[in-house]
Amino acid sequence: MKYLHTMIRISDVEKSLNFYCNGLGLIETRRMVNEQARFTLIFLSAPGDEKAELELTYNWDGDMLGDGSRNFGHLAYRVENVYEICERLKGMGYIINRPPRDGHMAFVRSPDNISIEILQEDNLEIKEPWASMKNEGVW
Repeated sequence: MKYLHTMIRISDVEKSLNFYCNGLGLIETRRMVNEQARFTLIFLSAPGDEKAELELTYNWDGDMLGDGSRNFGHLAYRVENVYEICERLKGMGYIINRPPRDGHMAFVRSPDNISIEILQEDNLEIKEPWASMKNEGVW
């Protein structure tokens, strides 16, 4: 048996690629466009881990995604510097729902309210402004 991918539905391709690629640092590995069935599948992965993919499914005629996807749980990525990733996402206008106060773990939401856990490879030194930031919203 082999793990292939996790699929999540998205409502806006550009916003989602901006978040996952420019914000989190994932790379697009392949794309499938089905004009007859009117959907696009975009596969992403972490650099160096191309076999474990995230599949973004965009239905051209829209999906009712609701206000949240908490029942899904979350996606988790290990990163080299949680502070840098959070700073980049914050600079792009995303709310860091659970700041990395401990130098190890943060949560942010994608444009479609998917909860993303960002875990530090090793613990970093605790530093401001992260150490005193409060949680915002739910993750």
